[in-house]
Amino acid sequence: MRTEGEIATNTDPTGPWSLVVPLKPLARAKSRLGRAVGGDLRPRLALAFAQDTVSTALSCRAVRDVVVVTDDPVAAAALAALGARTVADAPAAGLDAALEHGARSVRARRGDVAVAALNADLPALRPDELARVLEFAAAFPRAFVSDTQGIGTTFLSASPGIELRPAFGGASRARHLASGAVEVTLPGLDSVRRDVDTGGDLRAALALGVGRFTTELVTPVLPAADR
Repeated sequence: MRTEGEIATNTDPTGPWSLVVPLKPLARAKSRLGRAVGGDLRPRLALAFAQDTVSTALSCRAVRDVVVVTDDPVAAAALAALGARTVADAPAAGLDAALEHGARSVRARRGDVAVAALNADLPALRPDELARVLEFAAAFPRAFVSDTQGIGTTFLSASPGIELRPAFGGASRARHLASGAVEVTLPGLDSVRRDVDTGGDLRAALALGVGRFTTELVTPVLPAADR
């Protein structure tokens, strides 16, 4: 497993990027994962994934702040405790609308800054890999990272003065390409690409090394062969 003890934090949070992380109410999050881990553990894992994602993002040198868009009070409190700002999903019109709402919230407070959407289910995320993605993305109006399967999207950015224009869900890689966003094709971005929707995804994330919140949940319940 990746980390033990205290969560790493960015001691100089002056990076140029604000990240927007969307999270469904935990009762509905990660429905496909429930078949592998059971209904009781599923919402707890959804929160742990988000906690690991947000804590790692906040420790990244290129990140100034993280805004979580969620209507779940338990998740909002837990992620705020890590240092994220939380906003309600006021549009309540799906993932893309939530991301646009989060981006508007960022720019209403910070001005016309660079923003990026980041999936909430990246428990193996590494701050150095995220920093490389953000450095690459800074050179383009919009950029994105596809998931491990090359079908979906885990990250989408918009430079200052540029709308985010998210098109997440399903075959979003093709939609983001068609919209003019540049794909980040740097090597060594496994942790940014590894979202978790299924039991197989979780095993792959565990092989990469997950953060402490996910570790604390899976270590007691998964057989050694699945870690």
